Parts: sequence; structure tokens; C-alpha cells
Amino acid sequence: MYAVFSDGSRQYRVSEGDVVRLDYRDAAIGDKLDLDRVLLFANGEDLRIGLPTLAGAKITAEVVLHPTEKVYIQKFRRRKGYRRFKGHRQPYTAVQIKSIEVS
Repeated sequence: MYAVFSDGSRQYRVSEGDVVRLDYRDAAIGDKLDLDRVLLFANGEDLRIGLPTLAGAKITAEVVLHPTEKVYIQKFRRRKGYRRFKGHRQPYTAVQIKSIEVS
């Protein structure tokens, strides 16, 4: 059993138990999210395609991680006086898919 849902400008194919990185949301770890833009649902022979979304379908997910550390990159050439120091981490929210419900 799997489903395809849309979040932001991306589409994700997920099954129950999968961990997916979504765009950052201001939610605490352990919070539940309802993702209701389900585009496709497949369970064996049962295939349902939404036009554009499936009415009454939703995916329940739980927030499991927010990044907390910044990644630093350092470039260095010895004896040349060359040093570069940059840091960046794109904020995201990692969620675990708990259930896929289709009415």
C-alpha cells in the first residue's frame, strides 16, 4: 500500500512507516500533521487517482526531527593566506508516516 501526496511544489510517494523530509514547518517534535493533498492511492489491485486530489483521503504523519546544527565548510591552502569559511543548512521537517486513510 502506498500513496502519492503533494506538499509545497514537490510530490512524495510514501508507505506507512516511511520517514520523509518536508519543507520546514513550525511544529514541535511529536506533533501530528494531516496531509490532505493526496493525489494517488494504491493498495494491490485497488488504484485510485484523484482529479486533482482524492476527496476524503488523508495521510497522518508525526514530526520526528528538525535540524539543529549548521554545516560549516572550510577551504584552506597552506602558506598562501587563503581561507574561506561558510556555513549553511536548509531548514526542513522530517516526518514519519503513521497512517494512510481513504474513504
